[in-house]
Amino acid sequence: MTVILIDGPSGSGKTALAERMRAGWVGADTPTVVHLDDIYPGWDGLEAASSQLVTELLEPLRAGLPAGWRRWDWAADAAAEWHGVDPAHPLIVEGCGTMSRRAVELADLAVWVEADDVERKRRALERDGELYAREWERWDAQWRGFVAREQPRAVATVVVPT
Repeated sequence: MTVILIDGPSGSGKTALAERMRAGWVGADTPTVVHLDDIYPGWDGLEAASSQLVTELLEPLRAGLPAGWRRWDWAADAAAEWHGVDPAHPLIVEGCGTMSRRAVELADLAVWVEADDVERKRRALERDGELYAREWERWDAQWRGFVAREQPRAVATVVVPT
């Protein structure tokens, strides 16, 4: 199984890159794409989702065990249904916090996506609107902490400017 991780700051183009990779995949074995946005348990959930990615998805996959992820229902503010991941298909995981050092050890390719800070903030707020505008600093503080600790750009296989 091929595992590709795509990380970078909010609004840098991670989701678009993941979807382009999936659409352009050669062969019949289309990758499964997992978005960390579907896993974060609320606005303070970057660390929890990053950890879940490793313990519930990547480690079990590499061990040949059942693996998957649990969707977070933002409206109910509660964990929702389980999504199993078929180990027979390639996997692309994208989102802020995807490339912890442990996750990168379990991946075949680690892609860091980056963009100008002004442009990425414009993209993110255009995409997610006023709700995200109110939470920008809260989210960015978690993001900065993750980056300081895990140094994802330094462990990337490739850096993609957008």
